[in-house]
Amino acid sequence: MRAKLDIIGETGLQFYGKISASISHEIKNVLAIINENAGLLEDFTLMADQGHPIDPARLKMMAKAVKKQIERADGIIGNMNRFAHSIDQTITTVDLAQTMELLIALTARFAAMRAVKVDLQLPQNPVTFQTTPFFLMNLLWLCLDFSMSASGDAKRIELVVEETENSVRIRFKRLAGVTEALLEAFPSDREKNLLAVLVAALTVEPERKEVVLRLSKNIDNELNR
Repeated sequence: MRAKLDIIGETGLQFYGKISASISHEIKNVLAIINENAGLLEDFTLMADQGHPIDPARLKMMAKAVKKQIERADGIIGNMNRFAHSIDQTITTVDLAQTMELLIALTARFAAMRAVKVDLQLPQNPVTFQTTPFFLMNLLWLCLDFSMSASGDAKRIELVVEETENSVRIRFKRLAGVTEALLEAFPSDREKNLLAVLVAALTVEPERKEVVLRLSKNIDNELNR
Protein backbone atom coordinates (compact mmCIF):
# COMPACT_ATOMS: atom_id res chain seq x y z
CA MET A 1 0.00 0.00 0.00
CA ARG A 2 2.83 2.38 0.89
CA ALA A 3 4.54 1.74 -2.45
CA LYS A 4 1.25 2.39 -4.25
CA LEU A 5 0.78 5.73 -2.49
CA ASP A 6 4.39 6.68 -3.21
CA ILE A 7 3.90 6.03 -6.93
CA ILE A 8 0.66 8.03 -7.00
CA GLY A 9 2.29 10.89 -5.10
CA GLU A 10 5.35 10.94 -7.34
CA THR A 11 3.22 10.76 -10.48
CA GLY A 12 1.02 13.59 -9.23
CA LEU A 13 3.98 15.83 -8.43
CA GLN A 14 5.51 15.17 -11.85
CA PHE A 15 2.20 16.01 -13.53
CA TYR A 16 1.71 19.18 -11.48
CA GLY A 17 5.28 20.27 -12.16
CA LYS A 18 5.02 19.58 -15.90
CA ILE A 19 1.83 21.59 -16.27
CA SER A 20 3.13 24.43 -14.06
CA ALA A 21 6.36 24.66 -16.07
CA SER A 22 4.39 24.76 -19.32
CA ILE A 23 2.13 27.51 -17.98
CA SER A 24 5.12 29.59 -16.87
CA HIS A 25 6.66 29.15 -20.32
CA GLU A 26 3.48 30.42 -21.97
CA ILE A 27 3.30 33.41 -19.62
CA LYS A 28 6.93 34.25 -20.39
CA ASN A 29 6.08 34.20 -24.11
CA VAL A 30 3.24 36.65 -23.48
CA LEU A 31 5.52 38.94 -21.47
CA ALA A 32 8.18 38.80 -24.19
CA ILE A 33 5.69 40.01 -26.81
CA ILE A 34 4.41 42.78 -24.53
CA ASN A 35 8.00 43.78 -23.76
CA GLU A 36 8.79 43.91 -27.48
CA ASN A 37 5.87 46.28 -28.05
CA ALA A 38 6.93 48.36 -25.06
CA GLY A 39 10.36 48.72 -26.67
CA LEU A 40 8.79 49.88 -29.92
CA LEU A 41 6.66 52.38 -28.02
CA GLU A 42 9.79 53.71 -26.34
CA ASP A 43 11.41 54.12 -29.77
CA PHE A 44 8.38 56.08 -30.95
CA THR A 45 8.57 58.44 -27.97
CA LEU A 46 12.26 59.07 -28.69
CA MET A 47 11.37 59.82 -32.31
CA ALA A 48 8.65 62.21 -31.14
CA ASP A 49 11.15 63.98 -28.86
CA GLN A 50 13.33 64.51 -31.93
CA GLY A 51 10.45 66.03 -33.86
CA HIS A 52 9.59 63.03 -36.02
CA PRO A 53 5.87 62.38 -36.62
CA ILE A 54 4.31 59.24 -35.13
CA ASP A 55 2.02 57.13 -37.28
CA PRO A 56 -1.28 56.71 -35.34
CA ALA A 57 -2.03 53.51 -37.27
CA ARG A 58 1.13 51.87 -35.93
CA LEU A 59 0.28 52.92 -32.38
CA LYS A 60 -3.19 51.46 -32.80
CA MET A 61 -1.69 48.22 -34.10
CA MET A 62 0.66 48.01 -31.11
CA ALA A 63 -2.17 48.65 -28.66
CA LYS A 64 -4.20 45.91 -30.33
CA ALA A 65 -1.26 43.49 -30.09
CA VAL A 66 -0.75 44.22 -26.38
CA LYS A 67 -4.47 43.85 -25.67
CA LYS A 68 -4.48 40.49 -27.45
CA GLN A 69 -1.61 39.24 -25.29
CA ILE A 70 -3.31 40.47 -22.11
CA GLU A 71 -6.41 38.49 -23.07
CA ARG A 72 -4.21 35.48 -23.81
CA ALA A 73 -2.51 35.79 -20.41
CA ASP A 74 -5.89 36.10 -18.70
CA GLY A 75 -6.97 32.81 -20.29
CA ILE A 76 -3.73 31.08 -19.30
CA ILE A 77 -3.98 32.24 -15.69
CA GLY A 78 -7.67 31.31 -15.58
CA ASN A 79 -6.80 27.76 -16.64
CA MET A 80 -3.95 27.67 -14.13
CA ASN A 81 -6.37 28.71 -11.38
CA ARG A 82 -8.85 25.99 -12.31
CA PHE A 83 -6.06 23.42 -12.44
CA ALA A 84 -4.74 24.46 -9.01
CA HIS A 85 -8.22 24.11 -7.50
CA SER A 86 -8.51 20.54 -8.80
CA ILE A 87 -6.76 19.41 -5.61
CA ASP A 88 -9.16 21.24 -3.27
CA GLN A 89 -11.43 18.24 -2.69
CA THR A 90 -10.60 14.56 -2.65
CA ILE A 91 -13.94 13.50 -4.12
CA THR A 92 -16.43 15.83 -5.75
CA THR A 93 -18.79 16.11 -8.70
CA VAL A 94 -17.07 17.03 -11.96
CA ASP A 95 -18.33 18.04 -15.37
CA LEU A 96 -16.37 15.80 -17.73
CA ALA A 97 -16.66 18.17 -20.70
CA GLN A 98 -15.14 21.02 -18.68
CA THR A 99 -12.41 18.73 -17.35
CA MET A 100 -11.51 17.45 -20.82
CA GLU A 101 -11.50 20.94 -22.32
CA LEU A 102 -9.30 22.22 -19.50
CA LEU A 103 -6.84 19.36 -19.93
CA ILE A 104 -6.60 19.92 -23.68
CA ALA A 105 -6.01 23.64 -23.11
CA LEU A 106 -3.32 22.96 -20.50
CA THR A 107 -1.53 20.45 -22.72
CA ALA A 108 -1.98 22.25 -26.06
CA ARG A 109 1.67 23.31 -26.03
CA PHE A 110 2.82 19.68 -25.77
CA ALA A 111 0.56 18.70 -28.66
CA ALA A 112 1.89 21.60 -30.73
CA MET A 113 5.49 20.59 -30.00
CA ARG A 114 4.69 17.14 -31.43
CA ALA A 115 2.60 18.62 -34.27
CA VAL A 116 -0.36 16.50 -33.15
CA LYS A 117 -3.94 17.71 -33.60
CA VAL A 118 -6.35 16.67 -30.84
CA ASP A 119 -10.07 16.52 -31.66
CA LEU A 120 -12.62 16.26 -28.84
CA GLN A 121 -16.10 14.81 -29.36
CA LEU A 122 -18.54 15.29 -26.49
CA PRO A 123 -22.10 14.01 -26.04
CA GLN A 124 -24.91 16.53 -26.36
CA ASN A 125 -25.93 16.28 -22.71
CA PRO A 126 -23.58 17.19 -19.82
CA VAL A 127 -21.77 14.26 -18.20
CA THR A 128 -21.30 14.72 -14.45
CA PHE A 129 -20.15 12.19 -11.89
CA GLN A 130 -18.32 11.75 -8.59
CA THR A 131 -14.56 11.32 -8.77
CA THR A 132 -11.19 12.71 -7.68
CA PRO A 133 -10.55 15.65 -10.05
CA PHE A 134 -6.76 15.86 -9.86
CA PHE A 135 -6.20 12.11 -10.18
CA LEU A 136 -8.64 12.04 -13.09
CA MET A 137 -6.77 14.79 -14.92
CA ASN A 138 -3.47 13.04 -14.21
CA LEU A 139 -4.75 9.76 -15.67
CA LEU A 140 -6.29 11.51 -18.67
CA TRP A 141 -2.96 13.22 -19.35
CA LEU A 142 -1.06 9.91 -19.21
CA CYS A 143 -3.53 8.42 -21.70
CA LEU A 144 -3.31 11.51 -23.91
CA ASP A 145 0.48 11.51 -23.74
CA PHE A 146 0.56 7.86 -24.83
CA SER A 147 -1.96 8.57 -27.59
CA MET A 148 0.13 11.41 -28.98
CA SER A 149 3.15 9.09 -29.05
CA ALA A 150 1.03 6.50 -30.88
CA SER A 151 -0.58 8.91 -33.36
CA GLY A 152 1.71 7.78 -36.18
CA ASP A 153 2.28 9.76 -39.36
CA ALA A 154 -1.28 11.11 -39.34
CA LYS A 155 -0.45 13.22 -36.27
CA ARG A 156 -4.09 13.38 -35.32
CA ILE A 157 -6.07 11.74 -32.53
CA GLU A 158 -9.72 11.78 -31.50
CA LEU A 159 -11.07 11.78 -27.96
CA VAL A 160 -14.64 10.52 -27.88
CA VAL A 161 -16.70 10.69 -24.69
CA GLU A 162 -19.56 8.20 -24.33
CA GLU A 163 -21.94 7.79 -21.40
CA THR A 164 -23.52 4.54 -20.25
CA GLU A 165 -25.90 3.88 -17.37
CA ASN A 166 -23.24 3.30 -14.72
CA SER A 167 -20.03 4.51 -16.29
CA VAL A 168 -18.34 6.91 -18.66
CA ARG A 169 -16.16 5.74 -21.52
CA ILE A 170 -13.42 7.85 -23.09
CA ARG A 171 -12.00 6.50 -26.34
CA PHE A 172 -8.62 7.70 -27.56
CA LYS A 173 -8.92 6.90 -31.26
CA ARG A 174 -6.87 6.96 -34.49
CA LEU A 175 -3.70 5.64 -32.87
CA ALA A 176 -2.15 4.56 -36.14
CA GLY A 177 1.33 4.36 -34.64
CA VAL A 178 0.66 1.80 -31.90
CA THR A 179 3.67 -0.53 -31.68
CA GLU A 180 4.71 -3.46 -29.50
CA ALA A 181 7.42 -1.29 -27.96
CA LEU A 182 4.85 1.30 -26.86
CA LEU A 183 2.52 -1.36 -25.49
CA GLU A 184 5.30 -2.86 -23.39
CA ALA A 185 5.48 0.38 -21.40
CA PHE A 186 1.75 1.18 -21.25
CA PRO A 187 -0.05 0.96 -18.95
CA SER A 188 2.77 1.28 -16.44
CA ASP A 189 2.54 1.25 -12.64
CA ARG A 190 1.61 4.94 -12.79
CA GLU A 191 -1.54 4.31 -14.80
CA LYS A 192 -2.40 1.10 -12.93
CA ASN A 193 -2.31 2.77 -9.52
CA LEU A 194 -4.38 5.73 -10.68
CA LEU A 195 -6.88 3.33 -12.23
CA ALA A 196 -7.21 1.57 -8.87
CA VAL A 197 -7.78 4.82 -6.98
CA LEU A 198 -10.36 6.03 -9.51
CA VAL A 199 -12.07 2.62 -9.73
CA ALA A 200 -11.48 2.72 -13.47
CA ALA A 201 -10.44 0.31 -16.21
CA LEU A 202 -8.16 0.75 -19.19
CA THR A 203 -7.94 -1.39 -22.30
CA VAL A 204 -5.65 -1.03 -25.29
CA GLU A 205 -7.12 -2.31 -28.55
CA PRO A 206 -4.35 -2.38 -31.19
CA GLU A 207 -6.65 -3.77 -33.88
CA ARG A 208 -9.04 -0.84 -33.47
CA LYS A 209 -6.15 1.59 -33.01
CA GLU A 210 -7.54 2.96 -29.77
CA VAL A 211 -7.30 3.11 -26.00
CA VAL A 212 -10.50 2.91 -23.98
CA LEU A 213 -10.78 4.37 -20.47
CA ARG A 214 -13.84 3.43 -18.41
CA LEU A 215 -14.71 5.49 -15.34
CA SER A 216 -17.23 4.72 -12.62
CA LYS A 217 -19.92 7.38 -12.21
CA ASN A 218 -19.83 7.15 -8.42
CA ILE A 219 -16.45 6.43 -6.93
CA ASP A 220 -17.85 6.57 -3.38
CA ASN A 221 -20.26 3.70 -3.95
CA GLU A 222 -17.60 1.57 -5.63
CA LEU A 223 -15.04 2.12 -2.87
CA ASN A 224 -17.57 1.30 -0.13
CA ARG A 225 -18.60 -2.05 -1.61
